[in-house]
Amino acid sequence: MKRILITGALGQIGSELTLKLRDIYGTDNVIATDIKKNDSEAAESGPFELVDVTNLNQMVETAKKYKVDTVMHLAALLSATAEAKPVFAWNLNMGGLLNGLETARELNAQFFTPSSIGAFGPSTPKDNTPQDTIMRPSTMYGVNKVAGELLADYYHQKYAVDTRGLRFPGLISYVALPGGGTTDYAVEIYYEAVKNGQYTSYIDKGTYMDMMYMPDALNAIIDLMEADSAKLIHRNSFNVTAMSFDPEEIASSIAKYVPGFEISYNVDPARQKIADSWPNSIDATAAKEEWGFKFEYDLDRMTKEMLEKLRQKL
Repeated sequence: MKRILITGALGQIGSELTLKLRDIYGTDNVIATDIKKNDSEAAESGPFELVDVTNLNQMVETAKKYKVDTVMHLAALLSATAEAKPVFAWNLNMGGLLNGLETARELNAQFFTPSSIGAFGPSTPKDNTPQDTIMRPSTMYGVNKVAGELLADYYHQKYAVDTRGLRFPGLISYVALPGGGTTDYAVEIYYEAVKNGQYTSYIDKGTYMDMMYMPDALNAIIDLMEADSAKLIHRNSFNVTAMSFDPEEIASSIAKYVPGFEISYNVDPARQKIADSWPNSIDATAAKEEWGFKFEYDLDRMTKEMLEKLRQKL
């Protein structure tokens, strides 16, 4: 990677990935794009272009303008929002992905897009979910992610595009606010702990989901993109995870640093249904063996840092 175009650069992952890549590869070599501009550091600290990912010509022309050799396609509608607007989600998630792949093919560029544990479904093995397994999701977001993995595989096999991807668990960050995902409770709970000392969870007790702290997720993206292509068997997409917990366990971790913290429950049936269709824990062996995936943050280390950073921020 030398010159990188990022779509959805002002979203949850993009707002932090843009800055990290600029630190590593140089400010002018990372082009942030999104459908709207804000005053965030990602938008203001280097090249930024307004790009609608459903407009192929706009994507291709922007990529050619900056002579990029890597396309990181992050623009997407997340799980809960996608379920509320399934047709819009299909058009944005799949149309945008197809345009991103076509852009990479046109420029002979590397290509990255994230998949998700949402690609799994109710019939997927729930515990230690394998890399290769049954994938029959019951949400539009999940359908998009499975189709996206297959489409990226197709572009690699058909057109030799160097496509790569990760199946992310829930991602936890103090930088960007939650954006309509099922696992967003694991971000909201830290904000509420700092502000109010209590949290009402829309996900029920005993609901386990895989999670990862954002710094580990960003490192995983970079490590995968810099990995030797010849060693990659799966490409689209690798299981990655750092921890699995339920709401009670994250609340217990917070209570170590916020005395008296309490959690209560007001379950959202729609998001609970999505969560119940996902694995309790997934197996990241393939990522470890093929490109050396590793993580640094467990639940307590993440909790300590999240609370420290949010106290400064809020």
